[in-house]
Order: sequence, then structure tokens, then C-alpha cells
Amino acid sequence: MNTNIDKINTAQGALKKVTIEDSFKILTYQNNTSEVEILTEETHRDFIQFHFCLKGHVKFNFNQGSYALNLEDEKALLLYNPIKDLPLNVEVSANSWLVSVLVSIKKLHSLFSEEADYIHFLTKENMGKKYYQELNISPSMAVVLSQILNFNLHPSVKKIYLKGKAYELIGLYFNRPEEADIEQCPFLVDEDNVRKLKKAKEIVINRMAEPPSLQELADEIGLSLKKLKEGFKEIYGETVFGFLFDYKMDYARKLLETGQHNVNEVGERVGYSAASHFIAAFKKKFGTTPKKYILSLPISN
Repeated sequence: MNTNIDKINTAQGALKKVTIEDSFKILTYQNNTSEVEILTEETHRDFIQFHFCLKGHVKFNFNQGSYALNLEDEKALLLYNPIKDLPLNVEVSANSWLVSVLVSIKKLHSLFSEEADYIHFLTKENMGKKYYQELNISPSMAVVLSQILNFNLHPSVKKIYLKGKAYELIGLYFNRPEEADIEQCPFLVDEDNVRKLKKAKEIVINRMAEPPSLQELADEIGLSLKKLKEGFKEIYGETVFGFLFDYKMDYARKLLETGQHNVNEVGERVGYSAASHFIAAFKKKFGTTPKKYILSLPISN
């Protein structure tokens, strides 16, 4: 496996280009300056582009600046155009971080050969078409992206580590709950019910430290318990408390990243009176303890 890692340092930021193999490349850029910086990279039309804005804002310019796409904080973008090359010309705003994975369509298809129909643009009828998709960066993806940016390993294991993390990131990107099928779920056609379910989400977020029971929540929004359970899962892809757990862990992760709160304080903010319970929950979600996660961040280096 041929892996080259090129580092280009600026005053306060650093660009890293990692060539895993000819069909697989990772670019990371941490612009810690107060100025907009430009990232350019040639890429062939056979390559699918995954872009992840972990922090700040980036702008992708195409056709000599005649067309642009903006990518905001904690958003992911997938681009594929088999008709023409899409060379990177990216304006990385001040205090912004970007991770990009470039992989050939042939390579990606080989990874999903048995499940290609699961990936919309990998199906036979769509492989020759342009594709664009913007999604939120999930909490699990955010952890992997942080690990890609901040790994500190012996050179002999960097190759396999980065390849594994890139594969993990792509897997997480496509691990999305299926969107609700309105034709199969007439309950969701009722706008009033949808409004009530959105209110339920707001309630559990606003009271995440002391959330109501499912029955209390159903009573408050004016739906039966059965409709609350079924409708919430149809819209948000998971149960009420499954959604709340993910939200609390992501909120806790962001608090830890500020460096302004210790582990006990963060645990209390998201509803854990015992630090040990919070640590166990965080490890269950992210595979690492809050303390180890803090130590992996640039703020602690």
C-alpha cells in the first residue's frame, strides 16, 4: 500500500494531503488564522468527493468561480460528476476545519459490491449521473473526523490507521435511517400530527436533563402513546429516548470541546447525577471516555 503524507504549514494552520492509494486520497485543512485561505487540488471526474466541515464555513468554487456551493459548520457534502472534472478550489474561512475524502467510483463500488443497491448513486441506472447530497455530520462521524485530524501514532501504523478511519467514515456517512415513506404511513400526512411530533422533539431537547416520561410527553402534545412512538420513529428514524440519548451525547461532546467544563459538570448538564453513569454512556456512544476524548483535542495539546 502506497501512502504519502504531505504537510504544508501556514502561519497558524496546516494542510495535509494523504494518498492512501491511487484511487483513495484524504485532505485535511485546519485554518486557525483570522484570514480566508484557499485550498486547491486537482481531481478527476472518476472520483467521488466527500467533504466534511467540522468547524466554521467553507465555500467550493467551480467553473472559474461562476458557480459556488457553501458548506456550513457540522455539514457533510457528497459530490460526483462523471461528465466533467471537479477540481477543488475551496475558500476556507477563518477558524474553519475541513476534511475531504476523494475516492474513485470503482473503488467505492468495490466496497459496496454486494450492497450497491443500498447506495442510490451506485445503482446501475444512476452510476453515469451527476450526484449531490448535503447531510448533517452525525456524532459518530464527528468523533472519527476528530481522530483523523489529531492522531498521534508511530509512523509504522499510520498507513493502516488512516485507511481504516477513512473506511469507517464512509461507512458512517451511508449509515442513515431510511426516510419516512409518506405513501406507506398516512398518519404522517396529517400536518397537525407532524407539528405535534416536532413539538415533542423540542420538549425533550429543552428538558434533556429531566425529560418527561413517554406518557407525559404524549399527554402534553395531545397524541396517544402509540401514535407518539410510531410517528416519532417514522420522522426521526429512532425512538424518542434513542434520539434523546444521541442528542445528549452530541451536546456533551460539544461542551467538552470548549474546554470550559470538566467531565462532572458536563454530565450534570445533560442529566447524569453520577459521573460514572455519564462516562459509561459517553463510552457506549463514542467508544472512548470523555477524558480521553478531551486529551485528543487540539485545545489540550
